[in-house]
Amino acid sequence: MLNTIPFSLAIGTALGFLSGLGVGGGSLLILWLTQILGISYAPARIINLLFFLPAALIASFYRKKDGALNIKKLLPGIIAGCLTAAAASILATQLDTALIQKFFGLLLLLAGCKELFYKQKKVSDE
Repeated sequence: MLNTIPFSLAIGTALGFLSGLGVGGGSLLILWLTQILGISYAPARIINLLFFLPAALIASFYRKKDGALNIKKLLPGIIAGCLTAAAASILATQLDTALIQKFFGLLLLLAGCKELFYKQKKVSDE
């Protein structure tokens, strides 16, 4: 049942919704693919990237349309992020998959702890 097309569409819809909100649907997608569907980690990463790119472009378009995205201010970070992602992708092909999975698991645990203990800072009106 978990690998049927209707169920996959439902999961993809839910994860797309979370990605659009910026909640981290891609992290959940990797967990879904590897832990529930049993896909190995390398193809799961590729599927995650293919899933994330259109979702990120669509969300960015609407954020820009709403005036919440200033490309000129973000351009240095965008360039640095793209270059780092390319370098990390090359590095990932040289690393043991088990090591990458452990690093990813640790990253998810740290992100979860941050969310659990996060306290919003008060914004001052200057």
